[in-house]
Amino acid sequence: MTNLRVCYQTIEFGNIDIHLCTLRNNQEFYDPDGVAEKLGISSAAWPIFGIIWPSSLVLAHHMNNYDIGEKRVLEVGCGTALSSLLLNKKNVDITATDYHPESKHFLNRNTKLNGDNAITFERTGWADSEDTLGHFDLIIGSDLLYEDEHVELLAGFIQDHSNPKCEVIIVDPGRGRKNKLAKKLLGLGFVSTFSKPKHTDYLDKDFKGDILTFLRTD
Repeated sequence: MTNLRVCYQTIEFGNIDIHLCTLRNNQEFYDPDGVAEKLGISSAAWPIFGIIWPSSLVLAHHMNNYDIGEKRVLEVGCGTALSSLLLNKKNVDITATDYHPESKHFLNRNTKLNGDNAITFERTGWADSEDTLGHFDLIIGSDLLYEDEHVELLAGFIQDHSNPKCEVIIVDPGRGRKNKLAKKLLGLGFVSTFSKPKHTDYLDKDFKGDILTFLRTD
């Protein structure tokens, strides 16, 4: 990590402060042992996990006002895991997962930075079949559908890790694949609704994406 430049910031959610150490910008790269390269992560894509993107902020603010109750929650493609850190602060049963080999390092660092208990994390890809994550009542994520092939992979991952009664919330910035995902999940028993975030004054620019909600009742 000595060759990486990082920055620190605090994001407010009402009376809750979440402290974050992230990459300074999306030009950072550090893969001396070729771990990411072996996983198929290019140098251009390497920093994506370590930046706070607008969709991540939208998801976290949405989850801050969501009544989770006793649900077991999984954040998919967590990146900097802002939502996981927020839900952990609220003592929610949260598990995080990402494909990037550095995600766990930053998650552990930020959990300690916030003075909270460790968040369960597992590095796995959507096509992997041997993870130990189990099943969840609520699955969340942001900005996940970069390529067409991601639609089927994500739908399969959701199916493999969702309880019979499950809700899925994904913030999509408008990459044009939300309807394809909805069609896939409809075949798995999920009903979909799309909505716009009510308030985005915490963003620098207008948010043109949607909050995708998928619900399966039994």
